[in-house]
Amino acid sequence: KVLQEDGKVVVWGADTLTGKPLEIAADLVVLATAAVPSRGAKELAQRLRIACDERGFLSEAHPKLRPVESLTAGIYLAGAAQFPKDIPETVAQASAAAAKVLSLFSQPEIVHEPTVAHIREELCSGCKICVDLCPYTAISFDAERGVSEVNPFLCVGCGTCVAACPSGAAVARHFTAEQILAQIEGILA
Repeated sequence: KVLQEDGKVVVWGADTLTGKPLEIAADLVVLATAAVPSRGAKELAQRLRIACDERGFLSEAHPKLRPVESLTAGIYLAGAAQFPKDIPETVAQASAAAAKVLSLFSQPEIVHEPTVAHIREELCSGCKICVDLCPYTAISFDAERGVSEVNPFLCVGCGTCVAACPSGAAVARHFTAEQILAQIEGILA
């Protein structure tokens, strides 16, 4: 905290080495310049379908479980594009992102989750609710045909679109209502 007391500027904080509270009376306090995202960050995020936080920095899938992964499959984050950080943290994050990419190439083929959403065109009303709600931006709208379509490589099968679709056009492949009911009947039998 920076306060003014008796004509002096007083800085309150904590010593990062000892953890003890610290109070410094100063004549002048210069604060660090704010770090802001690059000018093209929002446009890049839109093109790559990467989520941004409220300040415009790129967002990770999960801060603890997937800190270098974006919600878009195959796109990894490192450095100050995510938020302001020091060099050692940036290098560690870049190493983690590189390791994720290398793990993809170490396999003879990339296996994708089979439980992805599918839009039944004959039932799709073109309301675009699924397009707006998909957290992975895996659904786009084909204006020519007037229906939504799922990119199976971006879809992770979360089921948000399935739950929200008012016409029942969105279904989860290999996880339909009929299949779930059959499983329940099998358990109860």
